[in-house]
Amino acid sequence: MTSVVRTVIMGAAGRDFHNFNIYFRDNAQYDVVAFTATQIPGIEGRTYPPRLSGPRYPNGIPILPEEDLPRIIREKVVDLVVLAYSDLSYDDVMHKASLILACGADFRLMGLKSTLLESSLPVVSVCAVRTGAGKSTVSRSVSLSLKKLVGRVVVVRHPMPYGNLEKEVCQRFAKYEDMDLNECTIEEREEYEPHIDMGNVVYAGVDYEKILREAEKEADVILWDGGNNDLPFYKPDLQIVVVDPLRAGHELRYYPGEANLRMADVVIINKVDTAAPENVERVRQNIKKVRPEAMVVEAASDIYVEDESLIRGKRVVAIEDGPTVTHGEMKEGVGAIAARKFGARQLIDPRPYAVGSIKGIYEKYRHLGQVLPAMGYGEKQIRELERTIATIDCESFVLGTPIDLRRILKVPKPAVRVRYEIRETTKPKLDEILRSVPMRVTRKLC
Repeated sequence: MTSVVRTVIMGAAGRDFHNFNIYFRDNAQYDVVAFTATQIPGIEGRTYPPRLSGPRYPNGIPILPEEDLPRIIREKVVDLVVLAYSDLSYDDVMHKASLILACGADFRLMGLKSTLLESSLPVVSVCAVRTGAGKSTVSRSVSLSLKKLVGRVVVVRHPMPYGNLEKEVCQRFAKYEDMDLNECTIEEREEYEPHIDMGNVVYAGVDYEKILREAEKEADVILWDGGNNDLPFYKPDLQIVVVDPLRAGHELRYYPGEANLRMADVVIINKVDTAAPENVERVRQNIKKVRPEAMVVEAASDIYVEDESLIRGKRVVAIEDGPTVTHGEMKEGVGAIAARKFGARQLIDPRPYAVGSIKGIYEKYRHLGQVLPAMGYGEKQIRELERTIATIDCESFVLGTPIDLRRILKVPKPAVRVRYEIRETTKPKLDEILRSVPMRVTRKLC
């Protein structure tokens, strides 16, 4: 008999749990002895509960810090380590692989054949090659088009189960109160709230087969709204992938963003209004090299502010979307861009005012510019962000986050929200593509 493969799954509370649920949970060839966790503060030290891990794991599965991986491999006699999280440079992937191989275990990446679920409905997937490419604005635009073309659109968002996993098996968000009831983090609210504002129902959670079956009950089409640069969980009829010329070349240097690009039906080159022309051209050539059959749409990210008088001539602080400027490796976001565009007198450096884990963010992500990441992966961190904001010497805050932070924390000085929307600058437009591409969505329309 073949011996059972003792396995560790490396993750960040998302893809790791999905791969386990779909492939490992009922597979007697494998014994998953631990998950490891990174990227997201405070998600290690939990247990993947028996309700989710199934009868083969009556005590659940421990979730341990990734930095302890060599010890875990040694003490638990691990045979295989599976990498199951996203937005890693190829250098990072191979450094992790080399560490695992040096510890004596095998290293594995899992593909779509092992991890995709099929829907009874059409699925349109929106993914990206990097965090912060502008995927959320594309998702919202696609949802509007699909509503006009098909009817009921239900959005399924890539997982962000940062709290009590047993309470987050299958979550449905249709109004603000649903986010309050589920004690959503800032990062979750940033993804759900803009869809709710548009009247979209959003599903998320841990068990994505249960989520899919529930979403199918109230939809004519499923819109997969990807996270980071991860691959979709559902088999798409149309795969839309967003690339970012502000980070030209990253589309071929980050895992698994290049895989997304290579399977794209439609590639959207976003931010062409702010990227250097030579970088836009570089991205075009990379698309042509690895996915020449894809339709390419170029788009601008138009910036809007509520009241530019709160920026012009003022000493301001830009508060940015956390994941975009941290593991997305952007020096700054739309808040800082808007501050310059609308004539701020000074962009204040928030570093001297940072407290607690917010101070630690600057120590970990040294590429950050003079911006304040809106980190809020739990109540403690939200309060530390609030304390940081309270002490900054400025005249106003420029909120470059997808949500209005004033709903969940105190902002003691005037604040102006910045939003950006996609504007296609070339043809074909997304509406035309959705009508013409031979998938179940368009066959239903004809």
